[in-house]
Amino acid sequence: MNLELSRRQFLGTAGAGLAGTALGAFGFGEIEAAHAETIRSFKLVNTTETRNTCPYCSVACGIIMYSKGDLKKGEPAELIHIEGDTDHPTNRGTLCPKGAALHDFVKAPTRLKYPMLRRPGADTFERISWEQALDRIARLMKDDRDANFIAKNNDGVTVNRWITTGFLAASATTNETAFVTYKVVRSAGMLVFDNQARV
Repeated sequence: MNLELSRRQFLGTAGAGLAGTALGAFGFGEIEAAHAETIRSFKLVNTTETRNTCPYCSVACGIIMYSKGDLKKGEPAELIHIEGDTDHPTNRGTLCPKGAALHDFVKAPTRLKYPMLRRPGADTFERISWEQALDRIARLMKDDRDANFIAKNNDGVTVNRWITTGFLAASATTNETAFVTYKVVRSAGMLVFDNQARV
C-alpha cells in the first residue's frame, strides 16, 4: 500500500502526537483515573464462584452462583447472583426464563428449606430433622416392601418384584449417579422407576 503523505501532513500529525504526550506528562492523565473512581465497582468482585446444575428440567443446564461471605472466617455465604455457565456444553451460558429467575427461587420466602411432616389427622405441617425424615422414609419403605414383595410368580419362577412403591430420579445428576440410582432401585425389586432425564 502506497500512502501519499506531504511534509505538512507529517508535521501536523507529529505535532498532535507531541502535544498529547506533553499534556499527559503535565499531569492531565489523572482525569481518567478520577473518572474511573466515580464508576460503580463490578458487583461480582470478591465473590465466591460455585458451579452447579439448574434444578428445573431434564436439560440440566450449567449455572454459576456467586456468593459473598468467607466461609473460612465463619461468615455466612449470601447468594447475590446466578447466571448461565458459558463453559457448560449443554447451554453455553444461556438460560430459559425459569433458569434466569433462579435467584428469586432461592430467595423466595415460601421456599421449602427443611423437612416438614403433617401427622395423620393434623391440619398443619411441623418441622422435623433430616435424620427423622430419612428414618421415616426408610421405615415406611421397608414396611411396604416386607408386606408386598413378590419373590416368585404363579409358575414358581423367581421374579423378586416390588410393585407397590415407585421411584422418580432427578434430572440434575450425572450419568454415574443415575446409573448407581438405577442399580439400587432395581436391586430392591422396584419395577416402577423413571428418571426425568430420559425425556
